[in-house]
Amino acid sequence: MEQYDSSVNGLMNFLDASVCNFFAVDTLSQILVEEGFVYLDPKKRWELVSGGKYFITKNDSALFAFIVGEGTASDGYKIISAHSDSPGFRIKPNCEIVCDGNIVKLNTEVYGGPILYTWFDRPLSIAGRVIVRGTNPLAPETLLVKWDEPLLTIPHLAIHFNRSVNEGNPLSKQKDMLPVLGKVEEKSQAKGLVLNMVAGKLGIRPDDILDYDLSLYDTTKASLVGLNEEFITSGRLDDLSMAHAAVNALLESEEGMKMTKVMAIFDNEETGSGTKQGAASPVLMNLLKRINSQLGGDEEDYLRAIDNSFMISADNAHGVHPNYVEKQDPTNHPVLGGGPVIKINANCKYMTDADSAAVFKTVCEKADVPCQYFVNHSDVAGGSTLGNILTSQIDLRGVDMGAALWAMHSVRETASVADHLATIKAFTKFYDL
Repeated sequence: MEQYDSSVNGLMNFLDASVCNFFAVDTLSQILVEEGFVYLDPKKRWELVSGGKYFITKNDSALFAFIVGEGTASDGYKIISAHSDSPGFRIKPNCEIVCDGNIVKLNTEVYGGPILYTWFDRPLSIAGRVIVRGTNPLAPETLLVKWDEPLLTIPHLAIHFNRSVNEGNPLSKQKDMLPVLGKVEEKSQAKGLVLNMVAGKLGIRPDDILDYDLSLYDTTKASLVGLNEEFITSGRLDDLSMAHAAVNALLESEEGMKMTKVMAIFDNEETGSGTKQGAASPVLMNLLKRINSQLGGDEEDYLRAIDNSFMISADNAHGVHPNYVEKQDPTNHPVLGGGPVIKINANCKYMTDADSAAVFKTVCEKADVPCQYFVNHSDVAGGSTLGNILTSQIDLRGVDMGAALWAMHSVRETASVADHLATIKAFTKFYDL
């Protein structure tokens, strides 16, 4: 391809900018503001208008955008959900460790379930949020910080010291996975080094920093690969590709719809969603109730609206691996380039059932895109995702789906360009129905 669809370039730019959950929400916020969406302060009284475009954030790491329906409160909601977080490493407090030769490494904690060895020998850097003193002790200020340039690496042990490394190499998260930051002249210079770096980057005093949520990220940019550049390889495809598809669909969808269109980007899916900004919290339920009230609805109207609603829980799926076909179900193994994937599990790890699968399959037909199915190999236990967790809060109809990936939870995952474009088309058609 000599020229790529703007959506593909947009995805790569979005992935490169969204180096952690906080920057994903910040990037989405900028996109929405540029498209006329109004930020709402949850602490203030709202005055929503029919057809109005709004968004809120939670914990700076989750985002919920919506376009108010032009029907009644009981007409319901069309919801697409995804998540902002990806597996990786978080920097601990008091993180500096001085080694021989005054080499400084950082004490980190693994977040979620990354493929650890893919993080070795990479150009890594730091990004996240910093909490600084404000005028109100109960409401400190939040600043984002990011280094674009590589600052760290996690060096692998040479094969000469572990001749059996290629036969399997058990890794200690506390010993083997600590990143090297650099070399100081005196050991004393290591104390508070990260706080001083952050303060210098933000132009503030170290004493003004109360705490931080800082992560490592791979500085390698997203890129296209394949004979015809049919694949995209990048960090954080799971699940930022679905967030990108959702926001594109929200912006491209038709105006004047009766039902309220909602995009819900949660945080902490990779650790079980059990936070105030996660899918297991009442954050989405509270938002829908608040919209219902603004539309003049009562509790009866809200319950009717929920029964009229449908949700697409968008979290990526496992594409059949060319080298490990036996890991997949014999008859339901999605391929990269085969279209959006409906995810099914007999033990209800996904919210999909025959009814909701039929709805999404019809959406894909109307959008003129293919779709396929993922079912776990019966000898392999599968994980869960947003859909079934959300239904513990709201009894929504809905489907779990995603795009097929290779190397999910690697520092760099691989997806199909065609699948991403097809997903945007399907999501847009869903909002337009």
